[in-house]
Amino acid sequence: MTETLKLKKQRAAVIYELLCRDFDDLSPFLIHRNPFELLIAVILSAQCTDERVNRVTPALFRAFSTPQALSEAPLEEVMEFLKSVNFFRNKSANIIQTASLLCSQYGGEVPLVLEELIKLPGVGRKTANVVLGQAFGIPGITVDTHVKRLATRWHFTKSQDPTQIEYDLAKIWPKETWIDFSTLTILHGRRTCKAINPLCASCTVSEYCPSNGMCSKIAPSHIV
Repeated sequence: MTETLKLKKQRAAVIYELLCRDFDDLSPFLIHRNPFELLIAVILSAQCTDERVNRVTPALFRAFSTPQALSEAPLEEVMEFLKSVNFFRNKSANIIQTASLLCSQYGGEVPLVLEELIKLPGVGRKTANVVLGQAFGIPGITVDTHVKRLATRWHFTKSQDPTQIEYDLAKIWPKETWIDFSTLTILHGRRTCKAINPLCASCTVSEYCPSNGMCSKIAPSHIV
């Protein structure tokens, strides 16, 4: 029988409450002191671990602590700070250009509107939603690889397109939970509902997961 939207909302509410009990510390994943630093860190985190980004950004931000300073930084010098980060050449160019646009178009401030943020080099909807949520408390759903995988396993979406997944989840998750629900889902994906060999037996939301016990039977190449 097809699950109605109302029932999906009820199931999502239970999953949210259970995950809240599992993770009482929802500190930001990326080290930052202000919205500008968070924006740069999130750009650098694409296809790279948060741990790696957190190793390089303190020195980067000591050298270039403002959008103006970074916008004037020599590309070769920025690349030297970021050489251990995946795609560091492109990312170095992107963050310099982003800093320049912040100065020339936004008065040196990070814009508070998603449509403006995604105009910046290296910024997509995922990055924009992280910045809006973590820096400004503006509700948004962050669809990273973990949220994409779990939203599918929870049968909250049938899509593989991140933007469509965001829209699907927005219909199910109450707006006031979007920021924390995204973070909780990422944490649960990292710790328990892994891409390969998910720990269904010890999963606290397994009773409310339609894919419980099935994911580990899927060939790795087909795991979402």
